[in-house]
Amino acid sequence: MTILAKCIGTSNHGFAQYAQEEIRRLFPAAKFTLLVPTEVFMFEVPMEVQEVLTAIKEQEPIFLRHVQPVHHEWDLSRSDTDLDQLKTWLGQVVSLGLIGHGEKIAVQVRKEERADVPYAPFAVKAALDEVIVSELRSEPVVRQSDRIVSVYISANKLFAGISKPADNLSDWSGGAIRFHKEEDQISRAKFKLLEAEQRFGLDFSYARSALDIGAAPGGWTSFLLERGLRVTAIDPAAMHPSLYGNPMLTIHKKNAGDVKLRQDEFDLLVCDMSWSPRQMGRLVADLLYALQSGGTAIITVKLMHKKPFQTIRELMQMFEPSLFLIKAKQLFHNREELTLYLQKM
Repeated sequence: MTILAKCIGTSNHGFAQYAQEEIRRLFPAAKFTLLVPTEVFMFEVPMEVQEVLTAIKEQEPIFLRHVQPVHHEWDLSRSDTDLDQLKTWLGQVVSLGLIGHGEKIAVQVRKEERADVPYAPFAVKAALDEVIVSELRSEPVVRQSDRIVSVYISANKLFAGISKPADNLSDWSGGAIRFHKEEDQISRAKFKLLEAEQRFGLDFSYARSALDIGAAPGGWTSFLLERGLRVTAIDPAAMHPSLYGNPMLTIHKKNAGDVKLRQDEFDLLVCDMSWSPRQMGRLVADLLYALQSGGTAIITVKLMHKKPFQTIRELMQMFEPSLFLIKAKQLFHNREELTLYLQKM
């Protein structure tokens, strides 16, 4: 009997082909089935599912935002029988000891728009939560779980699987990480840096001074100030009025090429410019002298003409040997861009 791992992969809208390309590099024998055009797909690999998840985690693709294993699947009955089947399956999983008593379990349910079923995702979650409470004597959780029960409802099938949060690449359903917009928040750009902080395991508390290139209107600058950093912001455009007068902030209302900084002045450099990657890359490269050795750089790259892998290669040619690429990832809040996490050599 041939072993076949099945998983559901999710990318940002429009980038599924790049996620599939990266998966194919890891697993040349992988076969794909599109579930949601340009965004969600099934892939099958002739390996054990845990081997597949481990390989993906160790060599994480840039464009694969989320992955969930498929341990069981059913044809849709489009009735409450679907919920009964899911509950029976989860009860069997518990009885086999595949989920331990006392473990914190999160149930995550996604449903395609074209799935014509009489129940909503919250009803599926409620049904499975009942099993968790009755069989495990445990309270279901939403965050910080030990295991995730994933259910995906496609147009014709139900797919279910169980995994550790790290194996899914994200502990948010589908990798769609959500932040609460604050009343005085300058822009949603802040979410990108907040997600990068979580996704890359960054600790900004180690840093003392940051350089924000292309800072206006100040979404990233405000975030770094909140983290207690002294910030130098460069942009010819105006910053948000709420930032002016902050004693921890220095603003250069100039083009980045016209600013002179001190050697090794900063231990963090960030850049979220809406320019082409080549223009952005030249500006950043010209200011790398101001970043200390061992310092961190977080840079977003606009994918104006797609060709993302080529774009990353060209940028690294500009940055090397000064910067070392630790990780490149398209985050949920990136949309038509990706984020680079780099370190100064």
